[in-house]
Amino acid sequence: MAVKTYPVEIAGVRRELPVVQVGPDVAVALFNMLGDTEVVERAAAALAERLPPDIDTLVTPEVKAVPLAHALSRLSGKPYVVARKTEKPYMINPVSRTVISITTGKPQLLVLDGSDVPLIKGKKVAIVDDVVSTGSTLKGLSDLISEVGGQVGAVLAVFTEGSPRDDVIALGHLPLFKPE
Repeated sequence: MAVKTYPVEIAGVRRELPVVQVGPDVAVALFNMLGDTEVVERAAAALAERLPPDIDTLVTPEVKAVPLAHALSRLSGKPYVVARKTEKPYMINPVSRTVISITTGKPQLLVLDGSDVPLIKGKKVAIVDDVVSTGSTLKGLSDLISEVGGQVGAVLAVFTEGSPRDDVIALGHLPLFKPE
């Protein structure tokens, strides 16, 4: 059986995204930039041009957006912090939030290592993600950042998904699909 795809352009790079069912009534064009160096580098360069100059630190959720945050950090000179999905034994005074992801449909933990707090406390932060859909991860990250004394100054993503969002600096938009 052939997989249905959805064509996209990311900073001049074309890709065909597989359309996959993630719930009983919804399917998404699955964007996964892990291992796609060309997309990561081009997207980071395009987002670096749109990064507000007053941002001090980048914060990204683990896993798929980490290469993007790394590349954006390299280009902008801003440090980045990864909000992990599990609490690790080496973390010092971790701070966490639980969110529901549209991709998994299950609760996910977002954890900041206390040793990263100085990069956020009193700083203006940009959240960096691959796709912003329902906003649950965004809300969880925003709450964590506020809790440790940071201020969210921008949200950058490769794509928004579902309902249009004017609170995200994005390179494109993905629709939601009805399962076949």
